[in-house]
Amino acid sequence: MSGTERKIAMEREKNILCFGDSNTWGYNPANGCRHPRDKRWTGLLGQELGRGWRVIEEGCNGRTTVFDDPVTYGSVRNGLCFLPTCLASQKPLDLVILMLGTNDLKLRHSATPEDISKGMARLVRAVQAMPECGVDGHAPAILVVSPLHIGPTIDRSSFGDEFGGQSAAQRSHRLAGYYEQVARQWGCAFMDASLVAQPSPLDALHMDEAGHAAFARAMAARVRQLLA
Repeated sequence: MSGTERKIAMEREKNILCFGDSNTWGYNPANGCRHPRDKRWTGLLGQELGRGWRVIEEGCNGRTTVFDDPVTYGSVRNGLCFLPTCLASQKPLDLVILMLGTNDLKLRHSATPEDISKGMARLVRAVQAMPECGVDGHAPAILVVSPLHIGPTIDRSSFGDEFGGQSAAQRSHRLAGYYEQVARQWGCAFMDASLVAQPSPLDALHMDEAGHAAFARAMAARVRQLLA
């Protein structure tokens, strides 16, 4: 590679796809609306990384790893159904951040933590099966993120019945171990969101502004580590 080619490669904007659910969309637990762009972790991540990085926000309320949701638009909420299209439309991608699994814990899916991790593995494999969406013929790097633990106030949350209260909270604590195994098996990076942020006690599921800020800082450090 010539000096000019090296300079162009170094200056090329790095593209990061953040593929997630309502915590990536920016659901505000205080009012059910959306946090402003500059308060959401994706927007804050872009600010933290600065020039030369493009953060692509792809969050959808209710999104699962692989489960159709007959109560809310069926396959529209199925992450696996939409991910290949998203990859193709946003390429070239340097990194894909996969943070899903909380909605899989809803009672209607009857999914164990192991089942949910298998869903995450299918998402990973979908990314790895599309090398044309990465850079220089290589599939994008992947960061598997185990989601926040469901908070202890879930029984009092408006989402409590949907998730089955403390049962879902307990199962959410078991996801990280399974997700880490998936990341190791498929050669991905791993991050446990519950170690750096917690959901608001208002609904036990979604981050407030402080949570988004803390998560963005931790994510920025992880992304630099992976793509520096």
